[in-house]
Amino acid sequence: MHGFRYTKYMGEGQSPFDKLLGIFKELLVHTSGDFDEAWRWLEELDKTYELTDDDYTLDDFYNDLKKKGYIKDNEDRGGGVSITPKTEKSIRQSSLDQIFGNLKKSAAGNHKTKFTGKGDEPNSDLRQFQFGDSIDQIAMTESFKNAYHNHGIGEFRMTEDDLVVNETHYKAQMSTVLMIDISHSMILYGEDRITPAKKVAMALSELIMTRYPKDTLDIIVFGNDAWKVSVKDLPYLQVGPYHTNTVAGLDLAMDLLRRKKNSNKQIFMITDGKPSCLVEPDGSYYQNSFGLDDYIVNKCLNKAAACRRLNIPITTFMIAQDPYLQQFVQDFSAANNGKAFYTGLKGLGNYIFEDYTRNRRKNVR
Repeated sequence: MHGFRYTKYMGEGQSPFDKLLGIFKELLVHTSGDFDEAWRWLEELDKTYELTDDDYTLDDFYNDLKKKGYIKDNEDRGGGVSITPKTEKSIRQSSLDQIFGNLKKSAAGNHKTKFTGKGDEPNSDLRQFQFGDSIDQIAMTESFKNAYHNHGIGEFRMTEDDLVVNETHYKAQMSTVLMIDISHSMILYGEDRITPAKKVAMALSELIMTRYPKDTLDIIVFGNDAWKVSVKDLPYLQVGPYHTNTVAGLDLAMDLLRRKKNSNKQIFMITDGKPSCLVEPDGSYYQNSFGLDDYIVNKCLNKAAACRRLNIPITTFMIAQDPYLQQFVQDFSAANNGKAFYTGLKGLGNYIFEDYTRNRRKNVR
């Protein structure tokens, strides 16, 4: 008698190159894309944990990185080695897998709303055929029933009036600005807060580019000033000796979103500290790191209210636990009619993904 024998599926083992590549990409994120520093860390890890053996050495791994196009020589920069765009994309994909690895497959590029209209995901509703409807939307069974009911079986024919189509969900496009605090406090007190923030930014950008290609994502960093960074710059982000100019970040975010044609706009802000800096009309800096400065706080609340008037909700991801800072974030969210999450670093990615995909904005115009 024959039968099947079931055993635990072990899966295919990773090659030595893939194992080392995963570790090396993680080191590149922590070292802000510095190949030399990441390589030194890898050598130390290899000495401590024996990551390689005589069959596959670090020299072999280095040669494979070059052969596969992950690193290149900087001949035009006086020598040295740097990572390539292929590595940058691979790092973003790894961040996506780490943070949003439990995503379920769905249609790419759109966010469902409660409204029906021209879309690509059918629902249970039927409506009369209209000029411009796609043929594949026609509900054939219901349309044949209508033809039989309207004309009888003896002189069976189908006219345009008999046709009904499956209604589809209207799909909304989303324009998002992600603001990342790069003030000095993001690495204070022995806690690396900038690396998780970078990973979230890379995961979110890769998510949007691959699954929601009709959406837009702009990324802003803010310290004493605020400026836009590109997706390819994300692995190289570093904290600077900066104060926190939240107002400058919001000004830039509003300016970017005003140019978008989408009705659905939002701002995500990742920060761990209080606003402590402003740029005055004459170009000088007003800075105060001691407590919450009423002058700076009021400017922030005014910007939050301005975003509310433009129908731009702000979701703040607060990664600090100080009660007085949380109170500021509550006041800020109330002024904007937005939301705030008080989250640890580990839960940051899940919160952002859930908030992004929930498509909070239902008032599609």
